[in-house]
Amino acid sequence: MTPSEIDSIRAAFPILSQKVHARRPLVYLDNAATSQTPASVVDAIREAYFTSKANVHRGVHCLSQKATADMEAGREAVRDFIGAESSSEIIFTRGTTEALNLVASSYGSLLRQGDTVVLTQMEHHSNIVPWQLLADRKGISIKVVPVLENGSLDMEAYRRLLDEGPALVSVAHISNVLGTVNPIKEMARMARDAGAVFVCDGAQGVAHEKIDVRDLGVDFYAFSAHKMYGPTGIGALYGRADLLDKMPPYQGGGEMIGHVSFEHGTTWADLPYKFEAGTPDFIGASAIKAAIEFMHSTGIERMKEHEDRLLHYTTERMLEAVPDLHIYGTAPGKSSVISFLIPGAHHYDTGILLDQLGIAVRTGHHCAQPLMERFGIEGTVRASFAVYNTFEEIDAFIEALKKVNAMLR
Repeated sequence: MTPSEIDSIRAAFPILSQKVHARRPLVYLDNAATSQTPASVVDAIREAYFTSKANVHRGVHCLSQKATADMEAGREAVRDFIGAESSSEIIFTRGTTEALNLVASSYGSLLRQGDTVVLTQMEHHSNIVPWQLLADRKGISIKVVPVLENGSLDMEAYRRLLDEGPALVSVAHISNVLGTVNPIKEMARMARDAGAVFVCDGAQGVAHEKIDVRDLGVDFYAFSAHKMYGPTGIGALYGRADLLDKMPPYQGGGEMIGHVSFEHGTTWADLPYKFEAGTPDFIGASAIKAAIEFMHSTGIERMKEHEDRLLHYTTERMLEAVPDLHIYGTAPGKSSVISFLIPGAHHYDTGILLDQLGIAVRTGHHCAQPLMERFGIEGTVRASFAVYNTFEEIDAFIEALKKVNAMLR
């Protein structure tokens, strides 16, 4: 992308033009936690609140019908965006965390005592804790694929675990700490050959990769809108229809029922509504369409190319500026995340000082404490990129990093 194209993109994100700590231009490098939102998405939310706020699927009046149509247009946009076969396979959730909990609770109820679930050492807590809760309830066992020194998965260990006949595998598409892009298509095929259901945490994948769930061969794919330039509090779960059909509801209430009777019990609504109890975030669901349109109009492949260039440029500049700086995650083909530590400096101190210089990064364990334990650390500093970041911002980050290094050494 040319500098003028990036300038045009940045103009759609007013938050990026502000100054922090009174005088310093904001350099926002915390995109793996949440990306910023373009004006077109905010306009879609505003328009919905002002013209069609009415409860969906329940009203005969025009506002309800418009809100319903807008929400279902958002669902169809998600279906097309990730290559699902049917919009009935798209369940709206509050985000990746709820989507993974839905799978663990609902599909997990079909697992039997003694079944095995395979996870990896790099998983986010939202893809660990729900399975641990299931293990407590159902007596399943959890086995873990180790991470190699460069941040790649130990695929030989994965093969050995599959030989043991697990019932389910759940893996992050891209590590939120290491930037490792896991070979999901290969891993899903291997799981399928072993008779296991394959779940993918796509929280970091949807913003940086062209997703086609049928080509990947996954059974479930979970993601959040706020990491792909959309609103907060809304996300989606893709699930194969045949699996969703046999799963029990995740929550009970309005909308997800066919018929309720004290005498004869309750029947469930058709997919996907069986899993969408209560009034949904129909405003957020409709605004996802605007976020997807932003990504399509910008070009997902071009966005990735720009982010990859930023990643390589930043990595080289960081190692020049602080030669003994340690970067965690050097797997080939990694995505636009750099987790690092300045030797002798606490990650929190580094992040605080960078913030005072206008650089927004993330510090801590990044909801991946088992991964931190694997590398023998408490946490890292994490810089992560989006399409609106510039090489000039990276230069500002490097200069700030030099100053912080001098302060803390």
